[in-house]
This record gives sequence, C-alpha cells and structure tokens, in this order.
Amino acid sequence: MKQDIDLGGAQRIDAYPTRLPTEEKITQRRDPVLWSDWTEDAPISRDEAAHYRENGYLVRQDMFSIDELDLLVDTAQKLRDTDPAQRPADFVTEPNSDEVRTVFRLDAHSSIFARLAADTRLAGVAEFLLNDRVYLHQSRLNYKPGFKGKEFYWHSDFETWHAEDGLPRMRAVSASVLLTDNSKLNGALMLIPGSQDDFVACVGETPDANHEQSLKAQEIGVPQPDTIRRMVKHYGLDAAEGPTGTVVFFDCNTLHGSNGNITPDPRSNAFFVYNAVTNLPVDPFAADDPRPDWLANRDKIKALSPVKGPLSRG
Repeated sequence: MKQDIDLGGAQRIDAYPTRLPTEEKITQRRDPVLWSDWTEDAPISRDEAAHYRENGYLVRQDMFSIDELDLLVDTAQKLRDTDPAQRPADFVTEPNSDEVRTVFRLDAHSSIFARLAADTRLAGVAEFLLNDRVYLHQSRLNYKPGFKGKEFYWHSDFETWHAEDGLPRMRAVSASVLLTDNSKLNGALMLIPGSQDDFVACVGETPDANHEQSLKAQEIGVPQPDTIRRMVKHYGLDAAEGPTGTVVFFDCNTLHGSNGNITPDPRSNAFFVYNAVTNLPVDPFAADDPRPDWLANRDKIKALSPVKGPLSRG
C-alpha cells in the first residue's frame, strides 16, 4: 500500500498512516481543529467556535424558514422515489433491501441541494472553520427508513478519506442538515466529543473496490471495540438531536456513528463534505486505487462562492 506520495518529484510524507498490518495505533492530531481565530465578523459566536474546537462538532438550529424546509423535504422525497430501474450507481440501498440508504452526488442530482450546499449558512461557516475557500469533496442524502434502517458503525471519516481518497490533512468539515426530526430513538448521529484530537490508525489492508461493501456495512477502517470503549469512558458520548432544519457541523476526524432505526419514524439528512482548496486529494494513502468520483470528488473541483438569501424553487 502507498504510504509516501510523490508529487512532481517532491516526496510527501504520509502524516497519518493507517490500515496497519498488525495492530491499531492511536496518535495525536497534527492539524488544527478550528483553523480561524474568532472575530466579531465570524459567522458563528465565540462560544460556538470554542465548542467546536473542544468537542469536534457544533449543533445549530433555527437556520431555515418553514417554506425552505418544505422545499428540501419534498425534493428529498422525490429523489428517494426514483424508480429502482432508473437508479444510477450512486444510489445505495439498504443491505438485503431495495430501500434507498444513500443518494450520492446530491448536488448533481438536484439544483435545490446544490444551492443549499453553496448557502452561506453552510459554506460560509465551513470557510470560517477551515480558514480557506472550500469545495464539495462529497455530498449525499442519507435516509434511515422506519422499522428497518440499519446502523452506521463507529468511524472517523478522515480515516477513509485519507486512506482511500487521498486527502492529505485534517482540513475538512461535514455539515448535516436534518430533514426529519432526529432523536436518540430513530438513529440520530452519535459523536464522541474530544475524539477529533486522536487519530485512530486502523488495522487491515484495504480490499479492492472496498466501497462496494463499506457503503452497506463498513468493516475495514473502523476502530476496535476496546478503543471505542476507552474513548467513551474518557470523553463521554453525545447525540446530535434536533428538529427538522437543525444543522450539525462536525470535524472530519470526530468519531461518530448511529444506531439502527426500528421506530416507525424515518431519519433523513442532507450531508455535505467541505474540503479546503489547499487540501486537494492526491493518490490514496492506503489503497491501490481511489474510490469512484461520485464518492470522492477529484475531477470537478471548484471553489464554492457562498450565496446569501432564502432557498426557492427558482
């Protein structure tokens, strides 16, 4: 597996080796969590900035109007209702079911969600957190249907994005826009606050086309149960609950997961990964080939220009 990347003759050392052959290893983060100094002009409060730095995530509410939320929820439903025979490869279903689990390239499938991704309420905050212009590394619609929505096991997104996509450093943030009420009962996002400061180098070589399995149930690139147990004992555990329209920002290395959903109520969110333009992907650090473009944007990289104003059908 590739651990050192040659960029135009200059050797670039892997700052976060992972997918190790024998045992898991935990090292301290080598990058900032909050890349900007807070000022009065920041798009979030001083307390919010401090919470993000200390805990690796931030929950913000009351950011959208009722009309905006109705538009987003209706648009998401239309995407999920796509005829199974017409679904492209970037529509991923639940294990053992044809229920849609994830729609990738959300911004490409919907102009409404493309506009949401560029909204200053999301992209503007991401620019502040990363102190850089940003582009979409990935976008997706996550859906956890009632009664049979499967869990997402504990993981750090950065571990996968570094190993399989080639993101060099921890300079990315995710924004999850809740399109249904999310609670501990229906599989809200769970996070380990403080875990963003520890990089868990996982065990196991990356199989070829690993994404075909990991998108349904991730087995490679996940921490060992004892590691999660120790981290939860040390840092604690939180759930990012909130009503429809809540936005959860979380650092790329914050350990997170979610329970399965056996309630009658579905859980849905729109998910955008903002990466700094100075952190462009290179060859994967622990895989022979990069994941498909619909999972990791490599060829259509364009810095977003944050847009103000309400969302509308245009």
